[in-house]
Amino acid sequence: MGADMSMPKGSNAPVPTAALRVEVGWRSGPGVPDADASALLLVDGKVRSDADFVFYNQPAHASGAIRHEGKRNAGGRVTDTLIVDLARVEPAIDRVVLAASADGGSFGQVPDLSIDVRQDGQGTSVARFDSTGATVETAFVLGEFYRRQGAWKFRAVGQGYSSGLEGLATDFGITVDEPQQAAAPAPPTAPPPTRPPPQAPPAAPVRLTKVTLTKAAPSVSLSKQGGTSGAMRVNLNWEVRKQFSGWGRKLGRSVAMHSDLDLDLCALFELSDGSKGVVQALGNAFGSLHQPPFIHLDGDDRTGAVATGENLTVNLDHKQYFRRILIFVTIYEGARSFADLHATVTLTPQHGAPIDFSLDECTVPSPVCALALITNNGGDLVVQREARYLVPERGVSPQRTVDYAYGWGMNWTPGRK
Repeated sequence: MGADMSMPKGSNAPVPTAALRVEVGWRSGPGVPDADASALLLVDGKVRSDADFVFYNQPAHASGAIRHEGKRNAGGRVTDTLIVDLARVEPAIDRVVLAASADGGSFGQVPDLSIDVRQDGQGTSVARFDSTGATVETAFVLGEFYRRQGAWKFRAVGQGYSSGLEGLATDFGITVDEPQQAAAPAPPTAPPPTRPPPQAPPAAPVRLTKVTLTKAAPSVSLSKQGGTSGAMRVNLNWEVRKQFSGWGRKLGRSVAMHSDLDLDLCALFELSDGSKGVVQALGNAFGSLHQPPFIHLDGDDRTGAVATGENLTVNLDHKQYFRRILIFVTIYEGARSFADLHATVTLTPQHGAPIDFSLDECTVPSPVCALALITNNGGDLVVQREARYLVPERGVSPQRTVDYAYGWGMNWTPGRK
């Protein structure tokens, strides 16, 4: 079988016990729902605990064997990627199930759904399965890795669920957070149970909720998602891909560039008293979480890895002090524009659903992108996806360019980090 040929449903193929890049892919377009990749680590058909579920709200397994890398869109083909290092899968685990769930529709509306297993860093396809014939299914087990006589194999599964990620997860033993379906509390007069209490308190159930902002639905209220207090983490992660010329492009190969790209996550803020400023690495203006501006920038990351990336934190306990916050990103060094950069922005409130969105492909020579505008609307913070690439005029800094575009009205001086 050729490396890129689709396997028949139910068939299997050997795979190397190595770091594998699992790409769940589909073709995007008007009316096509978003999809999300996930993985479950199983012992005898069930997870050991909710920690054995790797997905967008729990992006890395404690063993380091699996991590969710996130999405990229290249020419209308979207891929959501999991890195599965089979050499690091714990000996007790006998299967790793690889699934996809549809967000805002069914897989009957998702064209060209596939799962492609590649050796990480080499680009060689070792197994591929094209899933066809979907109708009302909202989740699919696309494939699985399983142990056989000391080695690993991949099986093309193609089993659909009409109950979404929730149905799929509970089928494998995950406890899903469903407050509206919680059992009624026992009456106060009920006698105490006679069986011994459990050894440890149960872990908090897994939250499956999330919000994806799009051009069609670009904004969301934080309070409606439960994000009214605590810390909100803003994460930017990215992947840089350059296409080879000539034969390489025809073969569809891509190669990751060196990680010398340095992106800086920044925030312009305006507080309720009218004071304005910027939080950024330049000039060591890292801000503060517990005093104005109640925004703090973490350290610098040059890899774009999903576990780290660029992060800043907003203290929602002081949201009454915010008038508006503009989150933006600049290229400090390593590239001249955002072309060939596939980035995802995720805002994760301590209490409430995560909010994420992808950046569109950049078609202009832009070194600065406005990501999200957070506005205080009568005490409720509204997050708006901007995803707006800006092109500075000659001699104008990226920061000043963002200021002009959004009417902040600050005085700028050159800075270094």
